Amino acid sequence: MLRRPDTRPRLPHFSSGPCAKRPGWTPAALADAPLGRSHRSPAGKAKLKQAIDLTRAVLRVPADYRIGIVPASDTGAVEMAMWSMLGPKTVEVAAWEAFGSEWVTDTLKQLKISPRIHQTPYGVLPDLSAIDTKANDVVFTWNGTAAGVKVPDGDWIAADREGITICDATSAAFAQALDWDKLDVVTFSWQKVMGGEAAHGMLVLSPRAVARLESHVPAWPLPKVFRLTKGAKLIEGIFSGDTINTPSMLAVEDYLDTLAWAQSLGGLDALHARADGNAKVIHDWVARTPWIANLAVDPATYSNTGVCLVIADADVLALGDAVVERVAKGIVETLEREGVALDIGAYRDAPPGLRIWCGGTVERSDLEALTPWLDWAFAQQKAALAQAA
Repeated sequence: MLRRPDTRPRLPHFSSGPCAKRPGWTPAALADAPLGRSHRSPAGKAKLKQAIDLTRAVLRVPADYRIGIVPASDTGAVEMAMWSMLGPKTVEVAAWEAFGSEWVTDTLKQLKISPRIHQTPYGVLPDLSAIDTKANDVVFTWNGTAAGVKVPDGDWIAADREGITICDATSAAFAQALDWDKLDVVTFSWQKVMGGEAAHGMLVLSPRAVARLESHVPAWPLPKVFRLTKGAKLIEGIFSGDTINTPSMLAVEDYLDTLAWAQSLGGLDALHARADGNAKVIHDWVARTPWIANLAVDPATYSNTGVCLVIADADVLALGDAVVERVAKGIVETLEREGVALDIGAYRDAPPGLRIWCGGTVERSDLEALTPWLDWAFAQQKAALAQAA
């Protein structure tokens, strides 16, 4: 039996959303929030515009792209784009986990468009070369949060495309390099890589996306919170802080704090490096540990944010799926009781296993302290199986 580790992570927060707060965060960071004020007051609008401007600076969004704060988190941002822009062209949807599958459902069953679907099991990226990115519209997820599988780059997207690309980048933005020249709509939420609070989404539009909005009238009704145009012209105020609905100014202040923290580190390069270094701790541990494996099949697609893992121990696998699920759940519950790791279970629709967030707000030392506890917790579970046999 493995000895119980002595060193604990400083913080046990490894959730894949909402994610860990930035190092050193305390509620004092929110002291300047204009609480009790209208978001349409000069103070409120100034904070919202500052959030947009800092997003552009930190994320290196091109100057001619619009950035808006929208309701309903990343999901709302993606669906706003789909409902507003799809229809004129054939739609291709790539899906390899739960969230991409939702965009398939939206296209097929809600918008009643017959898309070309490129869907693969958890852990496997579809053949992106089979997608006609030149002629058609494309909806895809850059980083599959529930599968730990990312798109390695944007090389597969045609530079001379006629359609638009809608990219759900919620667990990729601020951690992975986004190829802006290939992306017309980019969405993300504050609660992922930046460790912000939930409920707010970001919608980034290229000039080509704006042209689609101003030239296309959807065949279906648009709810108020999805309306980005008026009189066939973009509602510019949305992209300068005049939000469609009422945002939480406390959450806005928290997002501003994380953006300022990112700038203090050195900006986007530093955020990428932190996520890469964090993920390396887990991937290196997996490589030397026979009982665990990456859910992602191809190392080129390994995520550096939500790292998804599955049980690989031959003895456990031989006992069947129910036992595998029980062992994975046992590891999660054991470490939660110990106060060592919180919220590290696999996504509810994913294969049983673990999901460990490695984004930039997590400290590398905490992940280094976590891995011996993972080994210990698995040993506890396997010993219990032996006793029950």
